[in-house]
Amino acid sequence: MRSLPLFLLLTVLAGCAGSANSEAPPQTAGKVDLERYQGTWYELARLPMFFQRDCVASEAHYGLRDDGRVDVTNRCRTEDGEWKEARGQAELQQPGQTDKLWVRFDNWFSNLFPGLTKGDYWVLYLDDDYRTALVGNPNREYLWLLSRTPEVSAETRERLLSEARSRGYDTAELVWRAD
Repeated sequence: MRSLPLFLLLTVLAGCAGSANSEAPPQTAGKVDLERYQGTWYELARLPMFFQRDCVASEAHYGLRDDGRVDVTNRCRTEDGEWKEARGQAELQQPGQTDKLWVRFDNWFSNLFPGLTKGDYWVLYLDDDYRTALVGNPNREYLWLLSRTPEVSAETRERLLSEARSRGYDTAELVWRAD
C-alpha cells in the first residue's frame, strides 16, 4: 500500500517528462556580425503571437552599443494606421556566441520582474549579404521572416520558408505583412 503513492508520483512525473518537446533545438546561423546586422529589418511574416495581434506591418531597428549590447526598437502599424512602438535591449546569451541573444523590452512588467521578461532571440538563418534573416526561439513557438526591404521576390520568400521548415518550424500558420 505504501508503494501506491510512489507509483502514482512516478507515473505523473513520467507523463510530464514525456510531454515536453524532446526535439533538438533548431540550427542557428552561427557567428553573426552584429555590426552588419544592425539597422532596419522589415517583418515579412511571423508566427502568431499575442504582442503583435493588432499588427499588419512591423519593423525592427537595431543599433550596436559601445558595451556590446544592442538597442532594439520595434514598431508596428495597426489596421487603422496607428503606429505602436516598443524599446528594449538585446545581449548575448553566452560571451562570443552572437547568434543567440536575450531581448528585454522596457515596460513596467520588465522593470518589476527583470529576470522573467527576457526572451530568446535566435538568429536561425542569415544570408551572406545580410539582406534576409530568420529569427525564432528554441521551442519553435515564435518565428519571424525578416528582410532589409518590405518586399522580396518569390524565390527569396520560398528560400526563407524552406529554411524555416528545415529547422522544424510549421509555416502554415504564418501571418504575412499587409501593406
